[in-house]
Amino acid sequence: MKVGLVGKPNAGKSTFFSAATAADAQIGDYPFTTIDSNVGVAHVRCECPCGSLGVECEPHNSPCLGGTRYLPVEMVDVAGLVPGAHEGRGMGNQFLDDLRQADVLIQVVDASGSTDLEGNHVDGADPMREVEFLAGELHHWLAGIILRNWRRSARAVESGRAVEDFLAERLAGLGFSREQVVAALRECDLPANVQAWGDAEGLALAQKMQALGKPIIVAANKADIAPAENLALLAAAGGIPVAADYELALRNAAKAGLLEYRPGDIEFALADSASLSDAQRAGLERIAAFISGAAVDGAGTGVQRCLETAVLDRLDLIAAFPVEDETHYADSHGKVLPDGYLLPRGATALELAYKVHSDIGDGFIRAIDCRTKRIIGKDHVLQDGDVVKIVAG
Repeated sequence: MKVGLVGKPNAGKSTFFSAATAADAQIGDYPFTTIDSNVGVAHVRCECPCGSLGVECEPHNSPCLGGTRYLPVEMVDVAGLVPGAHEGRGMGNQFLDDLRQADVLIQVVDASGSTDLEGNHVDGADPMREVEFLAGELHHWLAGIILRNWRRSARAVESGRAVEDFLAERLAGLGFSREQVVAALRECDLPANVQAWGDAEGLALAQKMQALGKPIIVAANKADIAPAENLALLAAAGGIPVAADYELALRNAAKAGLLEYRPGDIEFALADSASLSDAQRAGLERIAAFISGAAVDGAGTGVQRCLETAVLDRLDLIAAFPVEDETHYADSHGKVLPDGYLLPRGATALELAYKVHSDIGDGFIRAIDCRTKRIIGKDHVLQDGDVVKIVAG
């Protein structure tokens, strides 16, 4: 599962990336700061089973903070896109290609309206144009792939091959499934004569494919300095108010031991030993007022809410916790609840086994629901928060 971070230059993508992943992305106040895509690991929150099971966990792949588990997801920060990128402008198609394996996209938008679509400083820019332009770039990019050599492709379809099978094969490398192709074709209601398909049909299909296979979450960044009318417009389009620089500042301060802060919280506490300058205290007061304010509606800095809206809501993923000892909920080394994994809702015990390791999936014999101690088979559908022992040959 991969989250793609997209947007125009100078919207704050690299700051968002650094805040979400604690990685050192190159950050600068000029277009195309990110030349190569940055890859890191972000985390989404879920309830750790340690509380309901009455045990003290020893996390390995997913930290537990106060009973909240932070499960890892891969994030890619792609270089800024400019209008015409699908035609090769700016950094061109190489960066659109970075999005091929992204399952969901977070678009970082400059809600302050202080930069144009090229990333240059202006006054009073309309952030809704960012939302529209990026979707348009993705749609034209996808349409170009769908319609590539279409006259010859249409003849192949007309000779007896199902159009959904043809398109599913063509789009498989972009991470689209056959089910998504079938759903998009059904919703588009395109002409039965595929020879009649042109730019309009390609764009219509691309729009549906993007919505189904690469949904976009809008992060209304720089919300701390954005005009209220801009935030209202973006909120009406589903945008989430974000102050990525505040999140980065809080995480850095927590890492330095100056304060106690959990990503996603709407408050923080200064460490007893913290020694701060007047400027630092004033900065933290501004951050505290923002993350607890009505404008963000409990979203804190917004970074964590964007991640969780993308991964848990749009992709509808659940958490599962594999163990080797169903009595003590531990692995072979005695570590309690060491790992947590994200899976699509409806995933089975066998899919969890393959998530842990392909050899475990290949050798699957049975599994045990550790809460009920009931034996379950490979087709058993997992529920969010399940703790499962997998028995493999």
